[in-house]
Amino acid sequence: MNENELSKMVFDAALKVHLNLGPGLLENAYEECLFYELNKTGLLVQRQKALPLIYEEVRLEIGYRVDIIIENKLIIEVKAVDALNDLHLAQLLTYLKLSNCKLGLLINFNVKMIKNGIKRVVNNL
Repeated sequence: MNENELSKMVFDAALKVHLNLGPGLLENAYEECLFYELNKTGLLVQRQKALPLIYEEVRLEIGYRVDIIIENKLIIEVKAVDALNDLHLAQLLTYLKLSNCKLGLLINFNVKMIKNGIKRVVNNL
């Protein structure tokens, strides 16, 4: 399955979570529910996966954690904020670069309509 097909599945799962919970909860509630929905698909879904920084030949465990990664291809960063900003984008771009993934989704659940809270981010390797 390619990144675009995976992102469609994520959108559907995020929509279901948002319809059931609505805006106003904490990030970890949305992350856990989205993880639950994505796990039901049978795909390889990992939550809070450690992401090391490789510097020269040294592997540095410096605390980066990806909210959700699917099939080692698509990274999802979950937010529940008033508005997404450049810092959120930079965080996801960092994760994409360190993981060599091509596509990430920045999902803000604190919106009236979930389609307005999803931003696709492409890593131009």
